[in-house]
Amino acid sequence: MKLILAIIRIAKMGDTKQALADAGLPSFTAMPVLGRGQGHGDLERIREAEAKSVAEALEFIPDYPRLKSKRMITLVVTDEKKDLAVETIIKTNQTGKSGDGKIFVVEALGSYGVHTGESGDATLD
Repeated sequence: MKLILAIIRIAKMGDTKQALADAGLPSFTAMPVLGRGQGHGDLERIREAEAKSVAEALEFIPDYPRLKSKRMITLVVTDEKKDLAVETIIKTNQTGKSGDGKIFVVEALGSYGVHTGESGDATLD
């Protein structure tokens, strides 16, 4: 059993929800998060400003690391469905630009259904 944590762009949340459902993985949790990677600001805005003047471009580079709003989705899947989940998230969220996100896969030790008392893979579907 695997716990998948994916940090994605807010604008990709609807597409990701639909893609996971279409792949047979409709159950997940989503929450708003703030974070930052290695980037130093909005590169597209910086490049546009560079075309006008270097001084204007420098205004978009903060003196401090900025936190960006993202969505974190978490889902627990069977070992057999791990690759499907990861590939679906990547395919749906990959734009080729910085800030597309990250996916972390962690071993889950168990799963229990509170309502039914079930345990193991039976609780995942």
